[in-house]
Amino acid sequence: MKLYHLKHVPWLDSQLLYHAMPRVGLEGILILAPAEPYVCIGFHQDLMQDVDVAYCQEHDIPIFRREVGGGAVYLDGNQIFYQIVVHKDNPIAHGDKARFYERLLQPVAEAYDDLGVPARYRPINDIITTAGRKISGNGAATIGDYVILVGNLIADFDYESMAHVLRVPDEKFRDKIFKSMRQNLTTLKRETGRMPEWDEMTKPLLARFEKVLGPLEPAALPHAVREKAKALKPLFLSEEWLHKKGRRRPGRDVKIAAGVNVIQRLHKAPGGLLRATIEVKGDRLTSVSLSGDFFAYPEEAISKLESALSGASLEQVESIATDFYGHGGIETPGVTTEDWLKVLVG
Repeated sequence: MKLYHLKHVPWLDSQLLYHAMPRVGLEGILILAPAEPYVCIGFHQDLMQDVDVAYCQEHDIPIFRREVGGGAVYLDGNQIFYQIVVHKDNPIAHGDKARFYERLLQPVAEAYDDLGVPARYRPINDIITTAGRKISGNGAATIGDYVILVGNLIADFDYESMAHVLRVPDEKFRDKIFKSMRQNLTTLKRETGRMPEWDEMTKPLLARFEKVLGPLEPAALPHAVREKAKALKPLFLSEEWLHKKGRRRPGRDVKIAAGVNVIQRLHKAPGGLLRATIEVKGDRLTSVSLSGDFFAYPEEAISKLESALSGASLEQVESIATDFYGHGGIETPGVTTEDWLKVLVG
């Protein structure tokens, strides 16, 4: 397989090149990083709902919609991208997407091991450390007759910028996202205490990929790919493409890592608006914040409900919400157990 080791490239090329390769019928692996930071959103996302466009414009941060699913992410030169393009008839692409992920992400986990950070592949598309923190973001897609895997080795990550480029319902929710990312997403710098060099990172990665992809032959990127990328530029930078609507959702749900989500749900009960901001890890509510314009008596009752729910499993939520009204003379006029369940479990 051809290896196109490009190092730092203009931010737009870091996306357009792998979109161009299948369109000119070319297999290969790209290794590169963007020279400038930008925000990349998933194929199905709603830009205005998921990204703080005004913040990005104010800070000159470009936004790109890719032909790969997943969520919005802040990308910069501290992340080395691997972008693998194979024809659907290539044995590497055989099987379903879960098998495709496993086949190509196991080498990435092994490369992290080589770099001094014990890691493992976790279905369906995550690499996590032994402590359970995500350390690589990955996605797959089909473009024409080709299957693509895109992902990254994360040397360092700008948590603050990531939290700011997301559109959130309020600053409390943004702060929760920031804290959850710090807890659940890590980097080589955080794990090893130093910033690794480019060659130090790519050498083990390519060695591990060769065991799956076969010999990687360094090559110059064909002129046809660059020309096709240039031709795709007007489409991918068009307002129509960028603002292509995804599925509108009430509230907000931000995936931090596999099995870790920060969620805000809204529900208009007869007694007022209910708002739940929760972190869900696996099948548990790791934190819960309840607010709105309802009334509760005594006033401190909602704080007790938050405490009872934090750490509870999703299966326990209904019984906890029911028990909430079982003692202590608690009243929430116009708000029932069923209303709380709508914001807590959906």
